[in-house]
Amino acid sequence: MEALRELFRDYRFAVGFVFLVLLAALAFLSFFSPYDPVRWLQVPRDEPPSWKHILGTNAKGQDVFWEATFAIRNSLVVALIAGLVSRVVAVLVGFLAGYKGGVVDRVLMGVADGLLVIPLFLILVLVAMLLREAMTIVNTGLLLAFFGWAWDARTIRAQILSLREREFTQTSLLSGNSTLSLVSKEYVPFTIPLIFSTLISNIAWAIGMEIVLAILGLVRLEIPTLGTMLQWAITRQAMLLGHWWWIATPLALTVILLVALYWLSVSVSEYLDPRMRIQRIGAR
Repeated sequence: MEALRELFRDYRFAVGFVFLVLLAALAFLSFFSPYDPVRWLQVPRDEPPSWKHILGTNAKGQDVFWEATFAIRNSLVVALIAGLVSRVVAVLVGFLAGYKGGVVDRVLMGVADGLLVIPLFLILVLVAMLLREAMTIVNTGLLLAFFGWAWDARTIRAQILSLREREFTQTSLLSGNSTLSLVSKEYVPFTIPLIFSTLISNIAWAIGMEIVLAILGLVRLEIPTLGTMLQWAITRQAMLLGHWWWIATPLALTVILLVALYWLSVSVSEYLDPRMRIQRIGAR
């Protein structure tokens, strides 16, 4: 509780947390939607915001508010799958390469470097084109996770290499502690801020890439996400026709989500950083 109180003193954490809670509540509302998110012509088309349809309707005959609830839910699922799966891979690769060194390090970093030097965006587009009909929410998240771990694994490896050279590593090993004990008790606390910050960054990157792939028409467009909402609005010339509510809704949700993630990442990373903790103690 003390940690939460201290975090909430930072306006960035407080505002970011409130934004995320509101977006999560919006996503949860999708389970109570009176409309099918896939069916067309369920309501009158192209109506501006009103008491009956608070965010208006689109050219497909769908209520924009209820479509947005499904869009934010699905985009969050894609981003969480990409972020969590890629974190597992990045942490395992980074810890193994940094601690073991030698052949293990060269092989793992060779694979990571191979993913880093390829034109990532073009490869993602090519793979998405080949798997377009299979680009469901889960598969999109897994595809982004496959290409999203390499840089962070190298960053985590650098941190482990630094920790391995410190005196407490040799002291712990000479004291008879196991490698697992050393990693869990000594290395993990130092790397948690880095892991968390890379997780948030990867989630934000996944949201952006999903939007780009959707605008290019390389995902299942019938599945509502922030990206597919934008794609349909652009394709149906929403701005040209003056249907600003259709395109403004996913744009606003995307900006709010990315700002919230960034502020949470910065705030929590600073709180977990041992150097910042020492400064806070000294200030007291």
